[in-house]
Amino acid sequence: MKVKMYTCGPSTYQRAHIGNYRTFLFEDILQRYLEFLHYKVTRLITLTNIEDKAIAQAQKEGVSVEELTNRNEAEFFREFEKLHIKRPDYTVRASTIVDQAARLTKALEDKGVAYKYTYEGRENVYFDPTKFSGFGKLAHLDMKKWPKKKRRFHLDTYPGMPWNRGDFILWHGYKSGDSVCWETEVGRGRPAWNIQDAAMVTKHLGFCVDVACGGIDNLVRHHDYTLAVAEAVSGKPFSRFWLHGGHLYVDGKKMSKSKGNVLYPQDLTAEGYKNEHIRFFLIYGSYRQRRNFTWENLAETSRLLDDFKTSVKNLQEAKAQSSSPKAKVLAHSIAVTFSRYMDDDLDVKGAFNAIHAAVADLQGFTRNDKLSREDAQTALTELKEVDRVLQIIF
Repeated sequence: MKVKMYTCGPSTYQRAHIGNYRTFLFEDILQRYLEFLHYKVTRLITLTNIEDKAIAQAQKEGVSVEELTNRNEAEFFREFEKLHIKRPDYTVRASTIVDQAARLTKALEDKGVAYKYTYEGRENVYFDPTKFSGFGKLAHLDMKKWPKKKRRFHLDTYPGMPWNRGDFILWHGYKSGDSVCWETEVGRGRPAWNIQDAAMVTKHLGFCVDVACGGIDNLVRHHDYTLAVAEAVSGKPFSRFWLHGGHLYVDGKKMSKSKGNVLYPQDLTAEGYKNEHIRFFLIYGSYRQRRNFTWENLAETSRLLDDFKTSVKNLQEAKAQSSSPKAKVLAHSIAVTFSRYMDDDLDVKGAFNAIHAAVADLQGFTRNDKLSREDAQTALTELKEVDRVLQIIF
């Protein structure tokens, strides 16, 4: 069976931090587990490289938007390799789908869902949520509280998590002096962030995908905007399933530059931790729940992983000619045990703990000459299958 998967990627005006990588890792686990179950996954990740923040940051640094975003994108995929995150089939920059964004904008205008409005010298295009039935359904937004007075939100993104109860921008019209713009069928300008993901996905995967993923912050505004744009054009459900990962906190506080607690993978490796330790810490727990980073927590999970890897290595010492009945069952049930937990909403922690306990028991049988070399090899083979998903054992 085939699965089409859309995952929200980074805004490349800045580097991704370990909280971002927690989201990308749960998505990686999901893809790898679907492939473990013999699904053929086609995955797309979006790269937001043209937006208000990128333009402002490039001006601040005195570089072009392209130079800024390409630099951060390159670092992003270097970290993907280090953390064993599989590179998606489609890595799509927003700057490459401008024509598709313009086509979607024109289609929405033709349907009466979007309209032009001039603001501060720009002829912008806005989406009217009241013209789309079911708007806000992902976040369970109560449209009865929608203001009667017309309001418009002109920026790509807004800080914090409140809803912008008003019309959101789809297209930034050109204004003299703009350095980032294109000539399109809806005029000169650039696509707003609110239409970029819909354009990237529909151009490469079509108007219907099977799974859509992102961080929990995408549940407010962003994914409901993406869904509304795509469904208003096609009239079809955009995604069958939506998965959102919880925030990563540091010492009980949300990461932010103002707090000075933003951490990058290299900050952890500089303290002697391996990339496998970072990957394991970030996947060891429910992807939906908030997770708290402390150096003590990282040290604890790293010791747990190291202990497990030692137990796995010790299985190679099995020399008995035959196994006890319990040892044989354990050796042949690792993959099944793993699947039982993973089928429960990707319970990586439960799956790891269960196979850790099984391997510890098998190590005990090895010491007592009650595990055969053949069954030990079966256990190792099953662990290698499991590690196609976890990417932390071998």
